[in-house]
Amino acid sequence: MKVNEGGFDRIARIVVGLVLIVLALTGTVGLWGYIGVVPVLTGLVGVCPLYSLIGVNTCSAPRRD
Repeated sequence: MKVNEGGFDRIARIVVGLVLIVLALTGTVGLWGYIGVVPVLTGLVGVCPLYSLIGVNTCSAPRRD
C-alpha cells in the first residue's frame, strides 16, 4: 500500500489514539476508548484504508529535481 498520510496527520493520529487508550486504561471512558489502537496503528504505518477508498492523500507533493 502507498503511504497516504502526511507528517502532521500521522502525529495527530498517534497522539489522539494514545490519549484514548490511556483514558480507557484509567476508566475515564468505557471500553470504546480502546478504539484508539486504530489511529495509532494507521499513524505508525502511514496508511489509512479509508483515505485510500475515498481518494484522500495528506502527504506533501513529491519533490521534482
